Amino acid sequence: MNNDVVPVEIRGILPTDTSASIFVGNDEKVFVIQVEQNMGNVISRFLKEAPSPRPLTHDLITSILKGFGVTVERAVITELKESTFFARLILQQENELGRKLVEIDARPSDCLAIATAHKRPLFVAAPLFNSVEDMTEVWQRINEASGDND
Repeated sequence: MNNDVVPVEIRGILPTDTSASIFVGNDEKVFVIQVEQNMGNVISRFLKEAPSPRPLTHDLITSILKGFGVTVERAVITELKESTFFARLILQQENELGRKLVEIDARPSDCLAIATAHKRPLFVAAPLFNSVEDMTEVWQRINEASGDND
């Protein structure tokens, strides 16, 4: 993975009837990743630290990682091809034999959910960050309309 990355965070989620818009960015720029409605709900639940009555898929993944002594290091949104974002989840396992980092190809929505659940940093590849459309004004208008000051 290219190490030229920009730190970002989830600025907010705008649900619709069929999907969710995840606003990702920093003080410089905000852009949007469209995800399935259910994934928007999952990410929102992790942001709010709201427990689920029964383990969901991402809760299961968290339990499996913990069981094998694997920690989430970070998530990186790497590229955009044909209107589809790509991402990598970086995991670490450390034991008596040493430290091992593993990069896993994953959907950005899964990376966002898992990194949020583990309170781990999010990054965007710098070339991608520089090329995406800045949606800061749109996000600010949505916040003003809803009375949110974030």
